Amino acid sequence: MSLQNLNITSKKYKKLSIQVSLTGLSFCCFDTLNNIITTMKEVEFDTSNKTVKIEDLLTDVFKNNAELKQSYDEIMVIHTNNLSTFVPTALFDEDYLGSYLQYDTKVFETDFFTYDQISNYHMNSVYIPYININNFLIDNVGSFDYKHANSILVEKILDASRNNDEKKMVVNFNPGHFEIIVVQNQKLLLFNSFEYNTPEDFLYYILFTAEQLSLNPETFQLELLGTISENDPFYAIAYKYIRKISFLDVTSLQEKNNFSTAQNQKHYILFQS
Repeated sequence: MSLQNLNITSKKYKKLSIQVSLTGLSFCCFDTLNNIITTMKEVEFDTSNKTVKIEDLLTDVFKNNAELKQSYDEIMVIHTNNLSTFVPTALFDEDYLGSYLQYDTKVFETDFFTYDQISNYHMNSVYIPYININNFLIDNVGSFDYKHANSILVEKILDASRNNDEKKMVVNFNPGHFEIIVVQNQKLLLFNSFEYNTPEDFLYYILFTAEQLSLNPETFQLELLGTISENDPFYAIAYKYIRKISFLDVTSLQEKNNFSTAQNQKHYILFQS
């Protein structure tokens, strides 16, 4: 969704991307002239006090981070939640956005629905953004573009699958939830988001998804992304049952920044925005 209005005469060659959820936010600054990331920071919200509003938490973040108060040519806000789905263009009707989500999540008449066009792949990402966060940001940074995190994630995974006729599963792992994306030569075969508590939950959803798509754990490729590492019990249990397991290659992404491989995997969506 575009809310941007630029004045070319005052171009600064700087872009700000903010990825936000109900548990925290991360942001990075881009030097668009040299196509590099210059700054990145992550902030976790203290959610122990249930009476504190998200706007108050955001106020503290803006107060303590001077980068968020600077001027940018472009600002991208990335909404991270599991309130999204993908709809082929041929089946898409802008007048019925809520109907696409009602089978995956509980929706209300008061919810605001929007979508991101993923025109290269003839589909749309339908989702519920955080309207209260958008309103806060309009007051504090002015106009901006916004997208859903899964829109960026799936598009980049599809881009990377070009000319690969093997079915590949990518898991984007984060605290409390993970996404499974299955692609084959720029075709999206499956996308779903799961909540988990234990490593066994994690393994169950991967193997169940593999079974539904007739993927053999001995032969299909599983690539991991996000906050997971080789020392993680979630990685250990997947490694035990799936033969071809690896981490998504972020080498080309690292060429645009000085952050570690683990940071590029963790902030893959933010850095690709």
